[in-house]
Amino acid sequence: MQRLLLLVAFCLLLTPAVFSQDSSSTYSHVPEWAKRAVWYQIFPERFSNGDATNDPTVNDILGSWPHEQPKRWRVSPWTSDWYKLQSWEAADTAGGRGFFYQVQRRRYGGDVQGIINKLDYLSRLGITAIYLNPIFESPSLHKYDATMYHHIDNNFGPDPEGDRTTWSRENPADPATWRWTSADKLFLKLIKEAHKRHIHVVIDGVFNHVGNTFWAFEDVRKNQERSAYKGWFTIKKFDDPATPADEFDYEGWYGVKELPELREDSLGLVPAVRAHIAAVVRRWMDPDGDGNPSDGIDGWRLDVANMVAMPFWRDFRKLVRSINPEAYITGEIWWEDWQNDKMFNASPWLQGDAFDAVMNYRWAREACHFFIDHKNAITASEFERRLEALRGDYRSDVNEVLMNLLDSHDTDRLTSRIVNPDMHYDHAVGLHDNPAYDVRKPTRDETRVQKLMALFQMTYVGAPMVYYGDEVGMWGGDDPDERKPMLWGNFMYDNETTHPFGAARAADPVSADLRLYAYYKSLIAVRSAHPAFSVGSYTNVLADDARKLFGYVRSNGSEHFLVVLNAGAQQQEVTVPMGRLGATRVVRELLERNGFNVQNDSLRFLLGPVSGSIFELGK
Repeated sequence: MQRLLLLVAFCLLLTPAVFSQDSSSTYSHVPEWAKRAVWYQIFPERFSNGDATNDPTVNDILGSWPHEQPKRWRVSPWTSDWYKLQSWEAADTAGGRGFFYQVQRRRYGGDVQGIINKLDYLSRLGITAIYLNPIFESPSLHKYDATMYHHIDNNFGPDPEGDRTTWSRENPADPATWRWTSADKLFLKLIKEAHKRHIHVVIDGVFNHVGNTFWAFEDVRKNQERSAYKGWFTIKKFDDPATPADEFDYEGWYGVKELPELREDSLGLVPAVRAHIAAVVRRWMDPDGDGNPSDGIDGWRLDVANMVAMPFWRDFRKLVRSINPEAYITGEIWWEDWQNDKMFNASPWLQGDAFDAVMNYRWAREACHFFIDHKNAITASEFERRLEALRGDYRSDVNEVLMNLLDSHDTDRLTSRIVNPDMHYDHAVGLHDNPAYDVRKPTRDETRVQKLMALFQMTYVGAPMVYYGDEVGMWGGDDPDERKPMLWGNFMYDNETTHPFGAARAADPVSADLRLYAYYKSLIAVRSAHPAFSVGSYTNVLADDARKLFGYVRSNGSEHFLVVLNAGAQQQEVTVPMGRLGATRVVRELLERNGFNVQNDSLRFLLGPVSGSIFELGK
């Protein structure tokens, strides 16, 4: 214990130096590679089971909600009907323990080997950057309740029990004792294999809170006021050993006791926590410590970033960029008031001294209003007004690297949002909170809406991000339904026939939509082949409110492209003056091949209902 206390004191003294590596520069530029990125978000436990020998056991889930050890637990079949209770679940439904209770105890066996196995799939799709939801050791399916930051979850690697032995030989507070587990080494292999395919890897940094199995928190729970780590957390009350009750109380994230908050002062996270996180950052960004970051991750996505004080993120940036000047940092920043729908922006975090980008939920919300909603629909001109306001909030280079997502692990799936229009973005958008939410498979017409939105996503300003499975038509409401196992083309899936509340439901066939995959692939290929879509200028040239037509030109040097979107339900004849396009001719039409002609100095063409076209222009 004396050695541990000395180590903590040493970290306190060193914290400013270890976290602020370069005081002469804030590395304000955004990484060039991020401007051209096409992102793919992976929820590791549900993406691909590449190694069945490392599948979780019932002991591996202890410590996660609902904190009970099932008697007949086993890994769930990857291809099973999502809402149907497995036999071990059906035997444990007393006291209302239905689907939404049982699903939190499910594991499907997704792992790092599964991601490695699918890198070629991602490369063929055209993906150039991966964002991984948390991969650090944790008992939960989502891994936002870390047990430790310095090891990859042992069930994501090839030797779970061997990894446990490695942990037992370390002092988690002392980075000098840290070793590489089999899961760690496999993750480093993933980075290497991804880089071979020119795919960047960014991981989730959850530095606002930890899990109640986190090593330092467990020490506080065990040793109470004697713990060397009591200052890492906001302890409201210690346990009185003279009483039979457990009075121990602490601050949890949003009051959630499974997620103890890391303590902050006026500068953000307290010095001892900063020092620990600094060691974690170095470990994953430069694994062999040789000053060459090419074998490490390419950046961080930072969870609930607005809940940690800005001074911490400024120092975090300095540390990250001192290790890798081209590392990418993006934050999870939402907005202030759901009910009043205020247009809160993330500009305080995007001044060049904290983050490069944020997950662009504001952009997603406006896209849903225009392309999906009926009662809450906005006109084409209002859509452009809001997009212009959003672009105006940030520097042009920041706009180019914003993560333009349409859905994520924190929202309902894009396809299911199309089935359920006019709902607040990420507010009561699943059966868990809204019994009226429709869980059926989208129709062919609804898939056309998804395709149109994907066309907009791949040609607009910002870096598009595909949530795993969107490219093959996965559907589902908000948590937990947007986290189903990935649809793979070589698997035979059970139909979805079950409703969690027992309502009647027609059977929905479940399979990967390979035509939709091919469409996404073609869109990504167009974007990747033409820098105008990633670093070019944007000019709106069409906003027809009556006909729901929307068009814009993307230009870069000698490249000029016109994108026209018909969000209406009818075929439209479109006429655009060539002068407005800044062009004298049309070279070709990409994708849909609807045919066109130029008459009286105007481009004329037909556009089918809920569809779009891309034209290459010449001067």
